Amino acid sequence: MTKKIAFIFPGQGSQFVGMGKDLYDNYEAAKNVFDTADKVLGKSITKMCFEGPEEDLKQTVNTQPSIVTMSIAALEALKSQLDITPYCTAGHSLGEYCAMYASGVMDLETTLKAIQKRADLMSQTKGGAMAAILNAPEGSLEEVLKEASSVGYVDVANYNSPAQVVITGDEAAVAKAGELLSAAGARRVVPLAVSGAFHSKFMENAGHEFASFVSELDLDNAQVPVFTNVDAHATFLAPEFKHKMPRQIYSSVHWTQTIQNMIAEDVDTFIEIGPGKVLAGLNKKIDATVKTYNIYDKESLESTIVALKEELALA
Repeated sequence: MTKKIAFIFPGQGSQFVGMGKDLYDNYEAAKNVFDTADKVLGKSITKMCFEGPEEDLKQTVNTQPSIVTMSIAALEALKSQLDITPYCTAGHSLGEYCAMYASGVMDLETTLKAIQKRADLMSQTKGGAMAAILNAPEGSLEEVLKEASSVGYVDVANYNSPAQVVITGDEAAVAKAGELLSAAGARRVVPLAVSGAFHSKFMENAGHEFASFVSELDLDNAQVPVFTNVDAHATFLAPEFKHKMPRQIYSSVHWTQTIQNMIAEDVDTFIEIGPGKVLAGLNKKIDATVKTYNIYDKESLESTIVALKEELALA
């Protein structure tokens, strides 16, 4: 049986100052990605990733292109050291752009321009709030959102794992939902420091503006399927990506369902490519039987390659 490996890419919040520096120093393929990003975007993504400062790196207009650049640099470093083709790809929110790149939907320049435009539009939308909810009792979420909507708009931004969802919407409604979920027995409610209510109807105007930008992009059909955030379905066709990219900005991220659907297709090994280990942590909560490797620096790249070679030899 052929081993089914998925490449997955992290989203906003996984960034850290210094990310990608030793990949840049040790792999020509990674260096080329950073150099291209600096040139295409007309600003030093390299300096932003390697030196920060953190305050600047945390700003959406910088965070999104920086994470995408670093993740693609890590991907290209991996490909330069190991001949590997994934069965499928996915990315968490902005990570979906890395997944589309990895699946051959967009070239590097198009990916960088698209994520910068997305970041610019999202950062211009102010207002609203978000909160992470940990271990809400089963069935409580729908009831609470219904009740809290009496004081304003509130919805689910991210289905991150069975133990974690993120809610989004009007400040008062998000606060009310948080209180109700705490009272219902949720383990923790964590307000998130964000510039706006991402993945909510607050972002609809940004999504519509992005649609006209996306309509002009040169996209190809995917060489391997991308499981998309908006519906957790395998997507192949360029027109479908053009339809989903703007919607993704204001729709829920169905991450739990994405990973479950990949596992249902017999994917049993995931490689998280990009800063941090956020998605590996979520995978443990979604299905503890699958294996997740991480690639975010030279050491993790080398150890992942050793482990993959062993696995592929046994497959």
